[in-house]
Amino acid sequence: MGKGRKTPPPAQPENFIKLSASDLDKKINETKIDISVSKADLLESINKTVAVASEPISGMDTDKRVTLENLGDNARRFHGAKLNLSWFPWPMVFSPCANKFGYLSTAAVRTASKLPFNATMKTLMDQLGGMMADPGRDTGADSTIPAGYTYFGQFVDHDVTFDTSSSLDTAMDANSINNMRTPALDLDSLYGSGPGLDPFLYDFPTSGPSTAIKFQLGKNTNTGPGGPSNTPTPAGMATQTRFDVPRINASSNTALIGDPRNDENLIVSQFHHAMLRFHNKVVDTLVLGGFAGDIFAEAKKIVTHHYQWAVVHDFLKIICGPAAVNNALAAVTAPIGSAFRMPVEFSVAAYRFGHSMIRQNYWVNFNFPTATMGQVFSFIRNPQLPVFSNWVVDFNSFFPTGHPVPVNNKARKIDSVLASELENLPGMPPGIMKILAARNLRRGLALGLPSGQAMAAALGVAPLTPAQLVTGLPAAEVALLNSNGGVLLSKTPLWYYILREAAVTQGGQRLGALGGKIVADTFVRMLKRDSESFINKAGGFAPSLPRASAGNFTVTDLIKFSGVTQP
Repeated sequence: MGKGRKTPPPAQPENFIKLSASDLDKKINETKIDISVSKADLLESINKTVAVASEPISGMDTDKRVTLENLGDNARRFHGAKLNLSWFPWPMVFSPCANKFGYLSTAAVRTASKLPFNATMKTLMDQLGGMMADPGRDTGADSTIPAGYTYFGQFVDHDVTFDTSSSLDTAMDANSINNMRTPALDLDSLYGSGPGLDPFLYDFPTSGPSTAIKFQLGKNTNTGPGGPSNTPTPAGMATQTRFDVPRINASSNTALIGDPRNDENLIVSQFHHAMLRFHNKVVDTLVLGGFAGDIFAEAKKIVTHHYQWAVVHDFLKIICGPAAVNNALAAVTAPIGSAFRMPVEFSVAAYRFGHSMIRQNYWVNFNFPTATMGQVFSFIRNPQLPVFSNWVVDFNSFFPTGHPVPVNNKARKIDSVLASELENLPGMPPGIMKILAARNLRRGLALGLPSGQAMAAALGVAPLTPAQLVTGLPAAEVALLNSNGGVLLSKTPLWYYILREAAVTQGGQRLGALGGKIVADTFVRMLKRDSESFINKAGGFAPSLPRASAGNFTVTDLIKFSGVTQP
């Protein structure tokens, strides 16, 4: 992946025959598959995708072939099954040291710069966190970043980290904390443990290829039209019937998905739904192309590689800047299978930039032009479940699809100001500290994170000066930073520092030098050590699914191909 490196295109299978336009029309009529892009784009994508796909089932060993032939709706025989390892999360195959959190900084850097975990510091964290979400401070603070990237970032976070045991009240060593997600962009939050172990997530075919396994989709509660419109008016909306994640039963409505956190709020839940459809559309593409191999395994690989590409070449370049991403791709060294611990400087500090991007209100669809964060949370909870059809999200207002909508939601700037509605997180049980900013600061304190200044120096980044840190802040916040001998200005909490760096040096439009380096380097390290990532694909990887720009694939391309931008 170094600059200027070129890789030869992968050889086509000997039996590969291009699909013609007339053949595609015939297959669409035969299979009754709905397409979400133009036939020309789909035909190009099918021929590129199938041309580089894996071996046909006929060439597999007997155990695998027999297993795949017995996965139909009537048989579903998993006892003694021999399945492609790509059906399963990568760490179930090989993952040394990848089930723990750890530190990016050295013990010496942390010891010299971390704030003491005592009552005084806990009070300071609570006070600073409270000021960050004071009502009225986020007015007029829109960035140029489409608001959908806030929730795509949350989805990505749920793909790589899940801390279920750290504490806000006790000092802890990050090395003792388990990471309950695989530290690889392998979409285990979507695929779970695969159809071999989690068949309840999947929809097995009753006809056609037995490996054309799709995700289950959820039904909506009929409350009238909602979601995307085929005209720039409410009249173009439809009453959605299959626009939710699947749910267990009517009494609990618990989401039947790979990671329950993706049902936390309406927007991320609807994005998870879009990812389910994305996989299903790739399965349709392989079926239409007459792919003769393990369709599920191939679809999972195609979905994962395009998703990974979009994370690196779209999301990270918007959030970190192209230079930080290109530097990471060129400079980060991480041999395949090398030991890795998820650094808390990333998970507890740098990657929590997204909390400052959350808006107070969103244009969700024509029915709800100013939906509050409270509504975004409450409309994904009983008794408003399954998702009301008139609440279905119009993602044309969250990503630059080009589809006409009255409002294109923009994320708030990346800075030290949070939406005031985050002071009282909906759905939090009694007794839990509800101020999000304070929780973030307290967690960093408990884990003994290094200061922003020390982390910058350790990574070769010029630290912010005290004068830069306080630029543009309210007097009360400046006074708090100067209290207790100015300790928060000399040993600034890492998360707060990274937000201030983004605000002061980048105008809140993206992360600064330190934040961008931590985030970009961590993602690239995860991808480089993963033998199955797009970076390590034999012969190189180039996007093959329909896209707006040749040679690229964006999150917008992903959601358009999934079909969720259409009524």
